[in-house]
Parts: sequence; C-alpha cells; structure tokens
Amino acid sequence: MSSSAKRILVTGGAGFLGSHLCARLLAEGNDVLAVDNYFTGRRENVASLLGHARFEIMRHDVTFPLYVEVDEIYNLACPASPVHYQFDPVQTTKVSVVGAINMLGLAKRVKAKVFQASTSEVYGDPTEHPQNENYRGSVNTIGPRACYDEGKRCAETLFFDYYRQHRLRIKVARIFNTYGPHMHPNDGRVVSNFIVQALRGEDITIYGDGMQTRAFCYVDDLIEGFVRLMATGDDVVGPINLGNPVELPMVELAREVIALTGAKSGLIYRPLPMDDPLQRCPDITKARTVLGWEPKTQLREGLTKTIAYFDTLLSA
Repeated sequence: MSSSAKRILVTGGAGFLGSHLCARLLAEGNDVLAVDNYFTGRRENVASLLGHARFEIMRHDVTFPLYVEVDEIYNLACPASPVHYQFDPVQTTKVSVVGAINMLGLAKRVKAKVFQASTSEVYGDPTEHPQNENYRGSVNTIGPRACYDEGKRCAETLFFDYYRQHRLRIKVARIFNTYGPHMHPNDGRVVSNFIVQALRGEDITIYGDGMQTRAFCYVDDLIEGFVRLMATGDDVVGPINLGNPVELPMVELAREVIALTGAKSGLIYRPLPMDDPLQRCPDITKARTVLGWEPKTQLREGLTKTIAYFDTLLSA
C-alpha cells in the first residue's frame, strides 16, 4: 500500500452504491473493508473484487458495534427502496439511527473521517422546487415512509452533533434518485421496475398519472461526487445535494425504456402510493461551487448500460 493510500471502511459495501464505491476506492490504491448483512446487498455485486489483495468483505449488521482500524468510513448501510425499507420498518430506523451512532463512535475512537449517505427523502414531499440544502422539508413523521425518512433525518442530526460536540470530521451527502448496474431487480424503484418489466415483455406499471417527475443520476457520476466530497477540507461538512438537476416525468421514462429495449410493452396506471412525492429535483449549486461536480452521463447512455446489466442478470 502506498504512503498516500488509506484504509477505508464501506458499510453497505455489497449494495448497489457500496459495490461501485468499493471498486472506485480500490482503483485508487486504497485498502477497502466492506461490511454488509446482505439484507439488500448481494455478494454478486462484489464478485469481481473478491480476489483483490486489498479488498475484504465481512458479514456484519451495523446496529452492532464494529471494532476495526480505519482512516475513513463511508456509511452507506440502509435499505433505500420503499419495498425493502417498509418490509421491516423498525429495523430500518435502527439501521439509520443505531448504525450512525456505531459508525460515529468508531470514527471518534480511531479519529477517522466519516461520510454519511443521506437522502433527498429528508425533504419529504417538497413545497419548494428545486430543493436546496437550506430547505427544511415537508415531512410526515408517522407515515409509511417515515421509518426511512426520519431515520435519515435523525442520522444527520447525530452527525452534526458529533461534529459540534466532538469535532469529528464529517461529510454529509443528500442523494437524489440514482440508477445503474447492481440495482436490485426487485427493489421496486422506478428505473429497475420499468426495465425488468420491459425485458420480460410485460406492461409497464405507472403510479399516478405519470406526470410526477424525478431526476436520475447515473451511479458513476454519484460515486465521483462521494469521492470529491470526502476529499474536501475539514471545513466542508455538508449537507450537499448530489443528483441530476434535469427532471423527467415518469411516463417519458417509461417510453424511453420501451424504445431502448425494443419491448412491445403498454402502460398500466395504478394509484399513487401514500406520501409519494410529486416532484423531486436537486439544486446542485453547492456541489458545483464547492466540489466542481455535476453529472456527466446522459440518460440514454446510462439507461443503455443499465438495461444491458439487467438483461444479463435475467438471462442467467
């Protein structure tokens, strides 16, 4: 390991984002320890990394303390799709809150820099558009999505309290809709849903009238944002929005997926789930200014790569 290389812990390291982050950190010459309890993470996501001399993966639940020696921590552990986080809402809250406490405690003990993967869900169903980091949200603390939303909000609170009280070096990113290879095929998210349905020759399910918007960031762009934020000086703590500021109605996404897969799928409309936001789009002025970051991957390019991944996965 070179003198500039670090020992880096990635919680949720076998997940969608975690697996891409591990690969990026290894490529930069670091030692990487991934931990995952495999609730939504999959060993297949890190299969190509398992033989790497500087990579290690451990089955571990972050609601229990972890005793390791590392220089940096990326805390990504948490189910992030409604299908998964609503399956066991109490555990979801525990992962966000107790997991944050455990990772902050570890960072304090070993004097590590620690990154929190927060979410645009902290803004709730926003009344301001697009959302910037000063907006405090329009939230429902007792709804079916609150286990995730409020868990992440509490985790942010803990991070900033450790920063103020213990002078811990923290970085907080609020992640907006991200897609790409290694997404779970049954995660219920719109991109994976549409692609899987199209590849199976099924009609595509749209919730609501299809005019609600999201802004989709390709995973490689997001990971670049992670790395840039972690590399900033101690005066940059966040929160910083990371996502694509270009909005797209759901019905247009469905038509793009149909065109790229060559499917004959039709569209089926279903009622909109409770508390599902009608608009979600980041203001990334801070990311552009502080990190020199913005997404580079065009939607069609990113969808093409993601479709190829799912096509291989479903054919296996």
